[in-house]
Amino acid sequence: MTLSLCVYCGSRDGLDPAHLASAREVGRQIGERGWQLVYGGGSTGLMGAVADAAITAGARVIGVIPEKLMQREMGHGGVTDLQVVDNMHERKHAMAMQADAFIALPGGIGTMEEIFEVWTWRQLGYHRKPLALLNVAGYYDELLRFIDRSRDAGFLWPDVQELLLTGTDTRTLLDQIEAEHQRLKTETPPDLAEPGPGGVSDDI
Repeated sequence: MTLSLCVYCGSRDGLDPAHLASAREVGRQIGERGWQLVYGGGSTGLMGAVADAAITAGARVIGVIPEKLMQREMGHGGVTDLQVVDNMHERKHAMAMQADAFIALPGGIGTMEEIFEVWTWRQLGYHRKPLALLNVAGYYDELLRFIDRSRDAGFLWPDVQELLLTGTDTRTLLDQIEAEHQRLKTETPPDLAEPGPGGVSDDI
């Protein structure tokens, strides 16, 4: 099954070699599974690593990057399709429309903002696509504990928390994403906003 996976991750390498290794492993598995990569279009950090590995493994790679970040994140010249947009909102919307699922690897505030945004969109019914958090070397342990605290404090319903798949093993988490994607494709959708092109509502 061909699946288009949107990967959110840092534009820096990080200090733990496990973070860079995880990006390369995700990119490699995207190619080996015959999937497509959608990502932020950069050639540096984990972004560049996941793209390079996916390209080497034979994947089709779509990069989406704002004009303002072309120099800072160094737009990747080796991807299949590098799409240059005007701003961050257009970048995130274009990535979401071209993806069947989302996964966050280690990264900074931009990475966390991106996965939380598509999680919010899913909660509100603006799309019906799987989303996941790959917790590499305990990087997201504290964040996951905060999410539990938010649930326990009454600000996050358990069924909404369950929308975010989490795991520490790359292959297992990608298998879960694939299974959830298939389930959502065959399940009768609830009475929510009609998705627009790319399975994302135009109302966001």
